[in-house]
Amino acid sequence: MPRASSGGGAVTGSPSGAQDGGEDDGSLQNDTSHMSFEELLELQSQVGTKAYKQLVTGSSTKKQSSRPPVQKAPVADKHRPLEMSAKVRVPFLRQVVPISKKVARDPRFDDLSGEYNPEVFDKTYQFLDDIRAREKELVKKQLKKRRSGEEHEKLQHLLQRMEQQEMAQKERKRQQELRLALKQERRAQAQQGHRPYFLKKSEQRQLVLAEKFKELKRSKKLESFLSRKRRRNAGKDRRHLPLSKE
Repeated sequence: MPRASSGGGAVTGSPSGAQDGGEDDGSLQNDTSHMSFEELLELQSQVGTKAYKQLVTGSSTKKQSSRPPVQKAPVADKHRPLEMSAKVRVPFLRQVVPISKKVARDPRFDDLSGEYNPEVFDKTYQFLDDIRAREKELVKKQLKKRRSGEEHEKLQHLLQRMEQQEMAQKERKRQQELRLALKQERRAQAQQGHRPYFLKKSEQRQLVLAEKFKELKRSKKLESFLSRKRRRNAGKDRRHLPLSKE
């Protein structure tokens, strides 16, 4: 039998009766909304704390048990395709497959190629002198066939560049031979017990100029070289002179 509370006629039932249907739950929840605090405490002591919370909140154990079990999210596969965000603009050139970066290696400045030795280099690539001489003769023959035009100018510039490279190579070999002679002289002085003397850079330049002067004198090109030198020096001096007022 239902029991009435002492405060004024709010009717309640047993906990099992409170869970029978949605209509009873709704009516009981409406009744408890008008009850005083003392009546609510008495109701809680009669039906129990758990049933009291269910009556007040309007939920039941039957509804809670009817909820589907929560499924865990599947673990993402590491081999899945790459997903790009729609909020970020996808670049036009996208690196799909990582490419190993190629590192350029200059053998002139790499320690793996060994130390540069001019004497060994010249002996190793001495065959290039014959190839350059043949190419120079071929350019001269083609230059004779073409007397004018754009092709003639290109061949003329190519021939001048080849001659300049040949002159620079001869000058480098001459300086190298001079350094080698000085090194041998110092070595001989050390073997005789004398203290070797190392030339300054200015003294080395003077020796190079002296050798160049002897070479020009032997080839009978000294006068033309000196005349060009005089004209060049005169042009430099003329630029430093004050301008004449007319």
